[in-house]
Amino acid sequence: MTKKIFITGSVAFDYLMTFPGRFSEVFVADRLDKISVSFLVDEMRKVRGGVAPNIAYNLAILGGPAAILATAGEDAADYREWLRSHGIDVDHLRICPGVFTASFLASTDQDQNQIATFYAGAMARASELSLHPLKDTVDIVLIGPNDPKAVRKLAAECRELGIPFVYDPSQQIARMSGEEIVEGLEGASVFIGNEYEFSVLEKKTGFTVTKLSEKVPVVIQTRGSQGSVIWSREDGSVQELSIPPAKLDREALDPTGVGDAFRGGLLAARNKGLPWETAGRVGSVAAVFSLETLGPQPERYTREAFLDRYKRSFERNPEDDGLGQLFGGPEA
Repeated sequence: MTKKIFITGSVAFDYLMTFPGRFSEVFVADRLDKISVSFLVDEMRKVRGGVAPNIAYNLAILGGPAAILATAGEDAADYREWLRSHGIDVDHLRICPGVFTASFLASTDQDQNQIATFYAGAMARASELSLHPLKDTVDIVLIGPNDPKAVRKLAAECRELGIPFVYDPSQQIARMSGEEIVEGLEGASVFIGNEYEFSVLEKKTGFTVTKLSEKVPVVIQTRGSQGSVIWSREDGSVQELSIPPAKLDREALDPTGVGDAFRGGLLAARNKGLPWETAGRVGSVAAVFSLETLGPQPERYTREAFLDRYKRSFERNPEDDGLGQLFGGPEA
């Protein structure tokens, strides 16, 4: 039986809007306690989104065994079949009758800054799901932003069942207590967050990167246009790996889902046994394909286009780095 990478987290429809100015020119620093602003946007489009499908989609493009464990509303039946048609196991994507799929409403300014609002919808029922019936089919679980009760429950089940997991609560860190964050980190194989989330985590828990690395074997911080940093603990010492961003071939169009694409690429590379530094570079390339796309799920790129971007971005031979194993290539 082939084991799969299960991605948990939100399933959503994204309503993406474009603001032609800069948010920084609208907000007044000494009036932030009395904000009352409205942004007139140029356009709006509805696209398929949600953290779980975004990561699974990018993982599947690169040949990873992707599966989704999540909840969606009765309006997501077509979305589920679309994901299935792209090679993703959606047998455990539950459609909940009588409720809408979660909605993500985001406005992006000309500097790629984003202001967003999220409506949970069917995601509020995610805590009804369980890993127990799936324990023999799971290779690793990514615990993404989700209903807080579901995040806590799924992390606890991973510990109970001995399933390796990536702890990636992302924006939910803002509403979690320090005690809940520390509990979630317990037993995690990997922690991922962006610079802001690291700051919130440190404020709530007192955990610096050094402290995090003592608790979690692999700690990853994404830094947008500055790439990412991976701290990997091996033989008692921590190795710091700075991963540069991949090259853009076109204008950056939309930051929505870029971090999810990075995670999909990272997981696909690690699934093939590639080292963390290579996995980080694969994630960077997947991220720029997303950044050049309107919406969080880019058109399926070819193996040749991906390897070419990797080679030009890092001046390395992708075959020498083992990337021939991606896109359904042989196992490591």
